[in-house]
Amino acid sequence: MKITDLRCAIIGGSPVVRVITDEGIVGLGQAETPKSYLKPHVLFYKQHIVGEDPTNVERVMLKIRRLGAFKPWGSAVSAIEMALWDIAGKAAGIPVYKLLGGKVRDQVRIYNGGVRFPMAGSSPQDYADDVAKMKARPEGFTIVKASVGWHSATPRNVPNFTYGEIMNGPAHINKGLLTERGLKHVIACAEAMKAVLGDEIGLALDCGPGWTVPDAKRLAKAVEPLNLMWLEDMVSGDYSPSTLADVYRDITMSTTTPIHTGEQVYLRHNFKELIEHQAVNIVGPDPADVGGIAELKWIAEYADLHGILMAPHGVFDGLIGLAALVHSAAVMPQNYIAFECPIGNPSWWYDIIEGLPIPTVKNGLIDVWDAPGLGVTINPDKAQKYLLEEDKGFFD
Repeated sequence: MKITDLRCAIIGGSPVVRVITDEGIVGLGQAETPKSYLKPHVLFYKQHIVGEDPTNVERVMLKIRRLGAFKPWGSAVSAIEMALWDIAGKAAGIPVYKLLGGKVRDQVRIYNGGVRFPMAGSSPQDYADDVAKMKARPEGFTIVKASVGWHSATPRNVPNFTYGEIMNGPAHINKGLLTERGLKHVIACAEAMKAVLGDEIGLALDCGPGWTVPDAKRLAKAVEPLNLMWLEDMVSGDYSPSTLADVYRDITMSTTTPIHTGEQVYLRHNFKELIEHQAVNIVGPDPADVGGIAELKWIAEYADLHGILMAPHGVFDGLIGLAALVHSAAVMPQNYIAFECPIGNPSWWYDIIEGLPIPTVKNGLIDVWDAPGLGVTINPDKAQKYLLEEDKGFFD
């Protein structure tokens, strides 16, 4: 079998990849929804993979993996890797998880991820109301993550939140020392949410990046009585091309509250320091950024050897990315906690994707399906009307 073409279309804002073979088997991959600008990056790799046998996944990846970089520039490589595994599974007539060593679990735990509600404000009551809605959702979430501090509208909504200047610009541009009032406000919001969720549902906080080390330590110590699942991306994170393992270790060693990072990191090599130095308690790579499905499994196994837990990122990965997360989570060691569950956005994604179990999430869990490859396909007839004019030949 040989790769004959690599195509990319922007469907609902999301870069979708098709790897086409001379035997008529097609593989699908997906980059994160906000990254429509990645299409040229995906197509750049065509010259390197056409003519290769897609079922030799690692051999193909050796040609392109080194050409990616930290978030978002590893996304194109990651989407192609998903598509290669999809082909390999279809060619063998088995699900991807079997190619990765077989299931450790029949169901994979998720947390809310893409399920979010517009918030009326940033008060503790607003946060309490938000998680009350999450608690009532039909998915039956057993873990809920909420965005606080620099990863929220709080800096703009709460007067005198920080001693620094609030800037306008790309997401998560701000950073600075919090005032006493600002720190107490975040703590009060966490307390309000935990009062609603009780000990029935775990609470994780997406905090940054943007926290100074003193503030990160103060917050982590203050919320220790709440038994939070984790504090995420406090000093680096979204679109930060660094891991800051020494800084994270300083914070982690100062508290019993679990510390989490990793969504922006590309490749196993860049988790090495975080894991070997025990810099965090939990790592959270994203299969659509880290280099793909197999990369995610390798990191989980290496983390497990060092007593570190695994909770993958995935909020914007879409429904093809959801399939990739399910297969990779199924084969991870017992350090696996849950992954951040993406949704179909816009909602018509559920009309064009076939193969997902309906309902997909029950009691906070997804049943691992057994269809060959990733087990999901796009219905070309239904999807055609959502293609941009320049992508009309995507399914030809």
